[in-house]
Amino acid sequence: MALRSHQGYEAMALCARVGWVGASRMNTVARARASASCTAPLSVVAALTVSTLVTVAARADEGGVSFWLPGQYGSFAAIAPTPGFSLPMVSYFTSGSVGGNHALDLGRTLDFGVDGNFLGEFVAPSYAPDTTIFGGRPNFSLTFLPAASSASASVRLAPLSASKSQGVGGFGDLYPTAQLFWNSGVNNWMAYVTGDIPVGSYNADRLTNLGIGHGAVDFGGAYTFLNPNTGWEFSATAGLTFNFENPSTDYTNGIDAHLDWGAAKFLTQQLFVGAVGYVYQQLTPDRGQPAALGSVESATVGVGPQIGYNFDAHGVPIYANLRGYFDLYAENRLRGASVFLTLNFPLSALAKAK
Repeated sequence: MALRSHQGYEAMALCARVGWVGASRMNTVARARASASCTAPLSVVAALTVSTLVTVAARADEGGVSFWLPGQYGSFAAIAPTPGFSLPMVSYFTSGSVGGNHALDLGRTLDFGVDGNFLGEFVAPSYAPDTTIFGGRPNFSLTFLPAASSASASVRLAPLSASKSQGVGGFGDLYPTAQLFWNSGVNNWMAYVTGDIPVGSYNADRLTNLGIGHGAVDFGGAYTFLNPNTGWEFSATAGLTFNFENPSTDYTNGIDAHLDWGAAKFLTQQLFVGAVGYVYQQLTPDRGQPAALGSVESATVGVGPQIGYNFDAHGVPIYANLRGYFDLYAENRLRGASVFLTLNFPLSALAKAK
């Protein structure tokens, strides 16, 4: 089945990797998750009160809160956008939990439990100038994040127990991104650099936040195979995150590596279905965590389905994509499921259509 020309699905591609990279403000849910996977020595646990344990748990997993949101790039990651202004919008929801049991020598039981939910709307106004840089087509974006999140944590040191629940609404950090795209037939490449401007709602004493409290820089690249004649597509995006120190906690996350991928098959010229996934691994330990919690390195693997539809509205191409992820594995971070709903509005095309 032959597809439209490249320009027919350039608009679809933009949302797949427009650069709302910092979406991982899912820091949100996670202020206590590492403790479920890290077991403190008996001498340390016995010396802590229940309230202190909650505080330690809230801080200990700071390294598990990544700047990079696993799964934010999917299919068409390296397809260059059409020159002009566009407005990709991504509705994102995730829910996860973590818990653990550890029997201590004195017969006590110390239980940790964290649940979290996050709902955000990533708004990423973008501009692709009609020019080339080093032979590639550039694209620039700045992502805003209105969001709401809630989290709860509970600790039980028999016969005592304590729990804490919090919610917050407002705006997350700002995420600027610059990209370059190259094309040669069915092969496409993209290089990017992005970062976190820590201006979002953040309080080191809260269980949940919308900002991460520190700056970060992430760079990497993507490859997309797209054959218009067969309707098959495959994309992979890989990168590294370098984190700055959180001045509120004197805590510095380690270096993170991540891989997002997507595969799709067009059933018609407008409709495609496929699969998506991610692999995320922290490469180096955090600095500043309590010694009893170890290195607190986080990792996760997830997969899920996707469906997309490209349609015209009064001559203007609109792209819609729905994809979901289920965590197959998670260490020192919440484990659950997430959903992305992407819509891309080509503002330049809309202006011409009026």
